[in-house]
Amino acid sequence: MRMKNSCSNLLKLISSPRYFSTSQPFSPPPFLPHRRVVVTGIGMVTPLGCGVETTWKRLIKGECGIRAITPEDLKMSAFDEATKLHTFDQLSSKVAAFVPCGTNPGEFDEQIWLNSKDHRSMSRFIAYALCAAEEALRDANWLPSEQEDKEKTGVSIGGGIGSISDILDASQMIYEKRLRRLSPFFIPRILINMAAGHVSMKYGFQGPNHAAVTACATGANSIGDAARMIQFGDADVMVAGGTEASMDALSIAGFCRLRALTTKYNSSPRESSRPFDCDRDGFVIGEGSGILVLEEMEHAKNRGAKIYAEFRGYGMSGDAYHITQPQADGRGAALAMKRALQQSGFRPDQVDYINAHATSTPLGDMVEAKAIKSVFSNFAASGGLALSSTKGAIGHLLGAAGAVEAIFAILAIHHGIAPLNLNLSKPDPIFSDGFMPLTVSSEMPIKAAMSNSFGFGGTNASLLFAST
Repeated sequence: MRMKNSCSNLLKLISSPRYFSTSQPFSPPPFLPHRRVVVTGIGMVTPLGCGVETTWKRLIKGECGIRAITPEDLKMSAFDEATKLHTFDQLSSKVAAFVPCGTNPGEFDEQIWLNSKDHRSMSRFIAYALCAAEEALRDANWLPSEQEDKEKTGVSIGGGIGSISDILDASQMIYEKRLRRLSPFFIPRILINMAAGHVSMKYGFQGPNHAAVTACATGANSIGDAARMIQFGDADVMVAGGTEASMDALSIAGFCRLRALTTKYNSSPRESSRPFDCDRDGFVIGEGSGILVLEEMEHAKNRGAKIYAEFRGYGMSGDAYHITQPQADGRGAALAMKRALQQSGFRPDQVDYINAHATSTPLGDMVEAKAIKSVFSNFAASGGLALSSTKGAIGHLLGAAGAVEAIFAILAIHHGIAPLNLNLSKPDPIFSDGFMPLTVSSEMPIKAAMSNSFGFGGTNASLLFAST
């Protein structure tokens, strides 16, 4: 009897007007006006130096930040000397692009950013992001004190790997049965989102707090995502970019085992990263950070901010093909570039410069060049499109690459100079006289520039910036 009564009551409930509402559907969401996004501040920590001015000057001059690896570079302080030397000997690639450290101008000061009492919870990739963010915020003159401004300022900083060196040291503690000596800051030191977290905490930014992790497309995705947050009204200002510091034994060994790193140029480090060159044989691992201040255009104008460029397009795609190799016809890369162009409203012949992702791998560089030719076709063949990969100078910064190279594209617009492609002695046969990477930095009017970033897993991102 109880069962019958329960079923009867349930039937009455679901058949009542209160259960199935007869009211009108919800009205559409509020209309969001189109919000344009501009770049008002930039900051960098790279193998060419600490700071935008140092890095840019050295890049344009054709200088190189790549050097030979030493056993001390492997960050194996928890291991005995014999193990360290054996590990070093086992590495097939012995070149890398390190951030220059010291107290001189243009060097990263570890005493300030890593060794003080306040920075015990920070690993190196977080410190690089903090350093670059401070330069970008001061450049933008955006250090707000009002609560409303802080609530409308967010952070979007990602990384590709995090702090593998901390994980390596912790693993050694387990092996040596010393786990009780594990730092209470171990987890906060390795989490990739802690770079964004530390920046937000330092400046009190209470807007979106975001961290993309998309391998070598991370920096580009972090910037593109941040721009969309501004466009959708989630924030008026975003601190955005990427950071990486994976210069340790395990990270380098892992890429060596993947056969991704160069091995032919251990005795001539400055010649080792050679994007688009016939003698390329793998990328050079690098470290650093690139940070932008993105801002809603009217917000920037109302406070009289300096504007470097306007953010115009953000294209994304997936190869859906292979964990590390792009599809041979370059359709994934082409799709990302086409989507960035479509969003920008530009024609292909309105783009003056492309900072290519080209990492100096045999397949990847050729596929990207093929994709660029397919998207820019006759315009590229005519010689109207300037093209270079700046990884010849700084190596491949992994999760920071897309952000640093986006800044190079922005500076190309701002200064009217397209940076050169180092070590291009024998261009890949895919190039012709009209379509050829730059072998010298070239002064030219640059009104629009694209930056490409592609990552393992087949993730692709293209950013497009323009003069205002």
